[in-house]
Amino acid sequence: MKKDINKLINKHHQLTHTENISVVSHVQREEGEWFINTIMLDGVSSPFKYKRKQLYKSLNKQKVNITYYPSVEEVAGFEIEIMNIVRIKVS
Repeated sequence: MKKDINKLINKHHQLTHTENISVVSHVQREEGEWFINTIMLDGVSSPFKYKRKQLYKSLNKQKVNITYYPSVEEVAGFEIEIMNIVRIKVS
């Protein structure tokens, strides 16, 4: 597993990998065919987002390993930094 993550990060330098971090909040909402998942992590002020085709079990109070990249999204005329998750796994 560690080898796969290192391979992915070496290929895409903008990616960051974090292990064993606590989820403080997990919200899922439907948008067309997709479910948009937004999580907040302990000690991090930016939201983390990812899409799934179906509802996912709640990640509240779970520890996760994530691979993500930073992005900027405009909400109500303000630019907000978000993190787009490429890979997430419960630790």
